[in-house]
Amino acid sequence: EAGAQRGGSRLRALFHRTSVLQRVLKPYGFSVYADGLIPQIQLTGPGGIRVMVNNMTELWAAVERLQGLPADPLAPR
Repeated sequence: EAGAQRGGSRLRALFHRTSVLQRVLKPYGFSVYADGLIPQIQLTGPGGIRVMVNNMTELWAAVERLQGLPADPLAPR
């Protein structure tokens, strides 16, 4: 949402990012949720484990930690 001038722009950017992350994370068995009320993104992993993350670095670190394997978002799955 960096660089967004208004709240509506920030929310659209957040929801777009969440939509993209949903598609990327689905093959790993994860999903994300962001309601726009809090700045974090909720990552839900296999078995219902939930983690709040602040940025993409934390998100991918959490995915790797929860699945126990390195995650490459650019690798075909």
